[in-house]
Amino acid sequence: MTKQPTIEWTELAHRVSDGIDVMLVWVHGDGVDETIVSVCDSREGTYFEIPAEPDRAFDVYNHPFAYRDAGSPYRLAA
Repeated sequence: MTKQPTIEWTELAHRVSDGIDVMLVWVHGDGVDETIVSVCDSREGTYFEIPAEPDRAFDVYNHPFAYRDAGSPYRLAA
């Protein structure tokens, strides 16, 4: 039987303010080790994720719109 890959998502920080939901996540396991900042902006109806180097992850979390061009934007369904 083939072993299924085990990748875990661990929430490191999360905040919500004025329609903006920001989460810092550590994705790890089976050779994966990365940090991602996800942003859901209900005011604009957008969602984007920003891959963040571990030494900059907290800065990206605190200032996600300064790093927005590095992410992948998605328009939320109405």
